[in-house]
Amino acid sequence: MIFILLFVIILFDQASKFIFNKILPLNQTLPVIKGFFHLTLVRNSGVAFGLLKDKTPLFIFTSLVAIVLIIMALRDKKTRLEDNGRKDRIYRIALVLILGGGLSNLIDRISLGYVIDFIDFRIWPVFNIADSAITIGAVVLAYAIFKSNGK
Repeated sequence: MIFILLFVIILFDQASKFIFNKILPLNQTLPVIKGFFHLTLVRNSGVAFGLLKDKTPLFIFTSLVAIVLIIMALRDKKTRLEDNGRKDRIYRIALVLILGGGLSNLIDRISLGYVIDFIDFRIWPVFNIADSAITIGAVVLAYAIFKSNGK
């Protein structure tokens, strides 16, 4: 299941970026629900919220380190919250969400030198499916860790 989830995240993210990169003009917005949800193609050479622009080699390096650490955590039985239990599955799914999003954005950084973003809710910086996977994974991971400490 881990590999299927990982594959699906990367596939949907890369496919959506490919499609929207072809149909949307750069830095132009297409209202889907005017004033609330738009599609806006941007090229993000920074990290979250466009911070630290044009530091691609640093982001590639830190992404690779994070990916290796996540893979090690997924393989290490000691880092599991509860072997073969529900909490462990949640923990592993959270790590795979983060891993899938990180890998997909890394593909952009290596191949393009920037990350393609297009989801625009107007009150938040423009983001993509990989960013969503990372964010959801981080929230689920925090929840899983919090719940495991409270048992």
